[in-house]
Amino acid sequence: MTRPGAAQPLTVQCNGITVSYTIAGAGPLVVMIMGSGSPGRVWHANQQPALIKAGYRVVTFDNRGIAPTSECAEGFTLTDMVEDTAALIEHLGGPALVVGTSLGARIAQELTLARPDLVRGAVMLGTYGRQTPLIAAFSAGEIALYDRGTLLPDEYYAAVTVESNLSPNSLTDDRSAQDWLDIVGFSGQRRAPGVRAQMGLPERKDNRLAAYRGITRPCLVIGFADDRTLPVHLAREVGEAIPGAQYQEIAEAGHWGYLEQPAAVNAALIEFFRDVLR
Repeated sequence: MTRPGAAQPLTVQCNGITVSYTIAGAGPLVVMIMGSGSPGRVWHANQQPALIKAGYRVVTFDNRGIAPTSECAEGFTLTDMVEDTAALIEHLGGPALVVGTSLGARIAQELTLARPDLVRGAVMLGTYGRQTPLIAAFSAGEIALYDRGTLLPDEYYAAVTVESNLSPNSLTDDRSAQDWLDIVGFSGQRRAPGVRAQMGLPERKDNRLAAYRGITRPCLVIGFADDRTLPVHLAREVGEAIPGAQYQEIAEAGHWGYLEQPAAVNAALIEFFRDVLR
């Protein structure tokens, strides 16, 4: 397929669309699912290298809606995204260990429920199983801004994004805070039509906690103690709903806890995977 250690972008036709992915390392297969609006390469900063070093074959990919994967700007469902992931795992010769964050965690949950044959074990970071009034309000506001073509002042957008996604602990040092503001500011706030389609997923409103009692594969749910985007009690609920699931809470971490506290997240992933594979 690709030689161990290679991480060149590849494409495959999966579930009727083109999926862009990378594969690197050698060993048991790990498939990583990113959250709303973000490309799979975000995993490359911290989690992918640690997992490769620990002896895993790591696949990251761009979800439907994120180019160069098909954007499908006309709209799609969460079920489509779950089926995309299932088709990719089948193409890679699964089953796989699966990791998802935020929307990616919701995909991982639904995949593990619908296709347990493709999942050896699943880890969900910063996740949720139901929508709350506050989540609904933020989602509606983001969609309204997009649909009206409204851009916030760049400095304000960066400040709001950093404040919403990071732990206060990451922002107490002025230099660190400025670095995060610069990173977000450099990334910009313009969003492609495919991201708008992700924002409008109809299933975001569903309460799936009761359904998750039907999950039969080993699961680890990781909550981020300072998560403002998806407050940590929502991750706890998912951990309590899935029979036999492990739950771990990481301190001094916001919604981007996998970037803020990578050592703790990586250690949790590796320990869980070793347990599953024993």
